[in-house]
Amino acid sequence: MRLLARILALVAALSLAAQPVAAQSILRDAETEALLDEMAAPLIEAAGLQPGNVDIVLINDSSINAFVAGGQAVYIHTGLIDAADTANEVQGVIAHELGHITGGHIIRHAEGASAATNISLLSLLLGVGAALAGAGEAAMGVMMAGQQAALGKYLAFSRVQESSADAAGAEYLSKAGISGRGSLAFFAKLQNQEFRYGYSQSDEAGFARTHPLSGDRIARLREVYHADPAWEAPDDAELQRRFERVKAKLFGYQKTPQRTLQAYPETMTDIPARYARAYAWHKDAQMDRALAETDALLAIAPNDPYFLELKGQILLESGQPQAALEPLRRASELTRNQPLIASMFGHALIATEDQAHFEEAERILRAAVARDRLNPFAWYQLGVVYAARGDMPRARLASAEQQVMSRQYAMAIRSAQAAEAGLPEGSPDWIRAQDIALQARAALERERERR
Repeated sequence: MRLLARILALVAALSLAAQPVAAQSILRDAETEALLDEMAAPLIEAAGLQPGNVDIVLINDSSINAFVAGGQAVYIHTGLIDAADTANEVQGVIAHELGHITGGHIIRHAEGASAATNISLLSLLLGVGAALAGAGEAAMGVMMAGQQAALGKYLAFSRVQESSADAAGAEYLSKAGISGRGSLAFFAKLQNQEFRYGYSQSDEAGFARTHPLSGDRIARLREVYHADPAWEAPDDAELQRRFERVKAKLFGYQKTPQRTLQAYPETMTDIPARYARAYAWHKDAQMDRALAETDALLAIAPNDPYFLELKGQILLESGQPQAALEPLRRASELTRNQPLIASMFGHALIATEDQAHFEEAERILRAAVARDRLNPFAWYQLGVVYAARGDMPRARLASAEQQVMSRQYAMAIRSAQAAEAGLPEGSPDWIRAQDIALQARAALERERERR
């Protein structure tokens, strides 16, 4: 039975590898999300999907990776943004992941896992039969061979899916009039990583991989891309400019201040460098220097909402919420109350501790969660406003919304029950409290089943 447990654990681990979202941290940023949505829009249309139904989600993880995990969502690691040199490279990755969505690969993923599990179970039964007949060594050989065959079956299935997604991605790039140069360049980066970490490029080594060898993928795709009319299409200069900004911004946000200042020394005075350093100085609690970089950015582009957002964030997080109101109000206006920016503005209004601001904060935060319900920070701030105004049932309901999104399911159930008890029976909020409790109980049950 110990070998069976190992086999089933292996298959289960491989199956769960495609759905690691719950165990990872989603990074929300208004500017980055707007850029990724714009980069993906022509590819989503080329894939025959509706842009409003496909989400591009950023995962706060330094590894170079992207994946799909059910539904119509593409997850991109921040490490992939850092590794890419161009927006076109990231578009190549998005096109590939859309190929997994249109191919139904997550749904069909169970087929590969099921086939592998069946082989494992069959080899186990044969091995048990041999053991009962007194052939202990033969039993172990049968079971180990079955384990190897099961793994091989699963990996072969995965490689076929990856090759299919490669072909679909090339098709979507072509239909969108986007060159495949970035796709090839990014595969070359992956191949260099394989060489660096000593991964063999032989056919024998390829048998034990979930993805085709990068060299083989490059060779196949080079023929397709070079023959495509979009091969010579120039990169979108505006997307590239915005990509360099976002890349620097994420670098400054994620890396240590020392690393950021090494990559973007003060001798560099372009927008990406100042953007990165503003985050580095802010992380290092050097507010004056962070504001100096932000003011330099605003001198170049006074109405850039994301520069205004950053100035407001620095002031707010440095204990100056009143001073943060003007830049955050302006950033919200310029982005037509983008929910993430509006949430920070609402937070600043609350942080002033001025009751005169609370009505505006409630209005702004209610509008933010109406447009983006998956915003636990906004729900938490809305709960603070409700509590300050003495509306404890709705404060509990807002807490339940935030807790269920943060996977604090037991707390969400308690908050939802408390909200339900104090809300008018049959009202929309009362019904929502019941829905949250049911959702949290179902999530707890799934967790128990996994354990």
